[in-house]
Amino acid sequence: MASNKIIAIDGFSSCGKSTLAKALAKKLHFVFVDSGAMYRAVTLYFMRNGVDLHNHEQVQEAIDAIHVDLIPNGETTKVLLNDEDVSEAIRQMEVSEYVSEVSALSEVRKAMVAQQQKLGKRRNIVMDGRDIGTTVFPHADLKIFMTASPEIRAERRFKELSAKGEQVTMQEVKTNLAHRDHIDSTRTESPLRQAEDAIVLDNTSLSPEEQLQFVLGEFQKIK
Repeated sequence: MASNKIIAIDGFSSCGKSTLAKALAKKLHFVFVDSGAMYRAVTLYFMRNGVDLHNHEQVQEAIDAIHVDLIPNGETTKVLLNDEDVSEAIRQMEVSEYVSEVSALSEVRKAMVAQQQKLGKRRNIVMDGRDIGTTVFPHADLKIFMTASPEIRAERRFKELSAKGEQVTMQEVKTNLAHRDHIDSTRTESPLRQAEDAIVLDNTSLSPEEQLQFVLGEFQKIK
């Protein structure tokens, strides 16, 4: 059995999973793996190349042509799609509107899960996503399931997009989050759900520091 530690953080869109995971990885000197960025990179490739999601042959050919790298870059992670830095491009609203459909495809999930599992074999990692504690690392040392009220999630996402200069309305953000929640929770391939042994973290009223301290406390219990 590998001696490395794995912390899995799952939950709904815009619950602050990545923010918490980054802070946790920095505090523990673990490697942060943003699984969502991997799916967004695949989505960007599909959009650019007009891949028909209903054509399994096209989907598989696209998957075979995609290589995603996550490179630590100071406080952030650089996302490379076939050696192109797409860190900013994958965060655009148009990608957000399409990523759940692409992520729901069996071919996509199997390919990304395989890549993610390789990352966790020799490193201490913190990985966030939708199915980390249930599918990617069902035997993770610590599993956190994050949630927050829909209003708070929409507000956070709206502020994030506005800060980047994206012209979106609050209603567009709310509609997008509801759409993604439905697809993430009802897809056939590894849907979003809380693992039986996951610890629920409702951060509706918690600051980032309070969330970090909560998870650090839970991590101390397993060491």
